[in-house]
Amino acid sequence: MVWVPLRATRTDRRAPLRAPPSRCPTMSLEWLMDWSWSLDGLRDFIATGIQSFRDCDATALAAVACLLLLFVWYCYHVGREQPRAYATVNALMQSAEANGVQNGYVYCHSPECVRCTHHDGLNQKLYHNLQEYAKRYSWSGMGRIHKGIREQGRYLNSRPSIQKPEVFFLPDLPTMPYFSRDAQKHDVELLERNFQTILCEFETLYKAFSNCSLPQGWKMNSTPSGEWFTFYLVNQGMCVPRNCRRCPRTYRLLGSLRTCIGNNVFGNACISVLSPGTVIAEHYGPTNIRIRCHLGLKTPSNCELVVGGEPQCWAEGRCLLFDDSFLHTAFHEGPPEEGPRVVFMVDLWHPNVAAAERQALDFIFAPGR
Repeated sequence: MVWVPLRATRTDRRAPLRAPPSRCPTMSLEWLMDWSWSLDGLRDFIATGIQSFRDCDATALAAVACLLLLFVWYCYHVGREQPRAYATVNALMQSAEANGVQNGYVYCHSPECVRCTHHDGLNQKLYHNLQEYAKRYSWSGMGRIHKGIREQGRYLNSRPSIQKPEVFFLPDLPTMPYFSRDAQKHDVELLERNFQTILCEFETLYKAFSNCSLPQGWKMNSTPSGEWFTFYLVNQGMCVPRNCRRCPRTYRLLGSLRTCIGNNVFGNACISVLSPGTVIAEHYGPTNIRIRCHLGLKTPSNCELVVGGEPQCWAEGRCLLFDDSFLHTAFHEGPPEEGPRVVFMVDLWHPNVAAAERQALDFIFAPGR
């Protein structure tokens, strides 16, 4: 025998639903059979549920409230402790001690580091990423990228020693050690207008150095002499949440820059500090698709940046643009009483990389790809 519910009349549908008169109502079979799925019935059902909740014992309500508060606290705690995009400073220091690194300098051994790790078959991987991008979007405008990936080994090996990007070279880009301010005029002017904002947040951070040698969030870099510290907001395309929370206005400013590289491994934003007597060893950057921008925050005397053999000095409140795929170094030979040299560093797109190429490069060099 098959049970078929009878169609309720309009009068039946408008009749209010009544649950059995008990402290904890239950649905009887008869009540379920009489009930029809209508908006009126649903409204009455919700009203009955609310009344039943009101009739519940105060102790039960208190228990529910406590559980809800614990759940909110747990979500807040987990949200605050998001994993970093890179190993913590303390972990790096402990690893350095375990590996016997001398003088407290930490060398990068991370397998995720795009500069320090040279993968076998990198060109094949890049070509696969380009093909995947073209299938999803288009091959249009991909000529230079395709050419660069196809002949990457030849480009990197045959480049003159003055410019040798370590990871990726995009052909047919104008090459020069330094760029004029007009290369990325909007972003340069925006950074310079916010000079005082960035400086104030740095000074708040730097006060922590009086309490310990290497405060949380700062990274010590290897140098032949002196001390070089960096505080990353974006590290190889990955936001560092805890550091960004400590520099909220500076981090928001990054979102207003039109040409900031923020979605691939070649994009960084950090505060860079050189103590007096520091020399950074000559080195090459990973690619020529970007311009590195230094906004001077504190610029003592006898501090210089040398790119492609050409020296330049920083100036407080002014931006200095250069191509870090050229051989470059920096040093601070000023007196100790003048304090550290401090710049806010951010990576911007090379002005001759087209919009379609930027989109493709973000896909090909996405963090973790």
